[in-house]
Amino acid sequence: MLARAIEEAGLPTVAIVLIKEHAQRVKPPRALWVPFPYGFALGKPGEPEFQYKVLTAALDLLSHSQAPVLAEFPDEVDAPPRLLQASVVRADPANRDGDPADEITALRGYYERWVTEHEGRTMVGLSGVPQRRFRGLVRYMQAFVDGADATYEQIPEEMGIGRFLRVAADDLKAFCLEARFCQRPDQEDNALHEWFWSKTAIGRLLVSVADRLAQEGDERNAQGIAR
Repeated sequence: MLARAIEEAGLPTVAIVLIKEHAQRVKPPRALWVPFPYGFALGKPGEPEFQYKVLTAALDLLSHSQAPVLAEFPDEVDAPPRLLQASVVRADPANRDGDPADEITALRGYYERWVTEHEGRTMVGLSGVPQRRFRGLVRYMQAFVDGADATYEQIPEEMGIGRFLRVAADDLKAFCLEARFCQRPDQEDNALHEWFWSKTAIGRLLVSVADRLAQEGDERNAQGIAR
């Protein structure tokens, strides 16, 4: 929408988008969809040659005089490995019965050590729920998945349930990954994401939350959770 306003002022624009469905609805003048997770619009960090290809593909859209244009970044052979997401990882059957609340408790010491070692910096905090109260958050998510008529006092009045679940999912994922960073500091991106989505009870719970939101017609927040 901002791109359309800028174009009306006479300045051509190009956008790089991570969710194709949003671009299809909003219809920016020129957009390049890239198949990367949130936070990685140009691909993996430390890959300047590949990032140059993404930028070039986006700027090439300026040659199109007719709008809107929605292009897809080509799935090239030499592309870096994509960060694994819920949609491409299978859960480990051995952990299907794990309790995500107990998992949070088990990881808490590693998470708190990570925060201490990084002078208080953390990606946790979007939902406003203190990490020491994540067990209650997990129980609310489980009730939501089960279709129970549950309430949760931590949901801000101005925020809908779908949006809250999305930011709360981001908090839980960040909590787990930062704890894992503390446990396995040398583990690479794909290994971390594969661990989260396939071997943790929290990862499977978030997939279930996303599925439930999708069933209720909230595709936008559902897609945001399982990435």
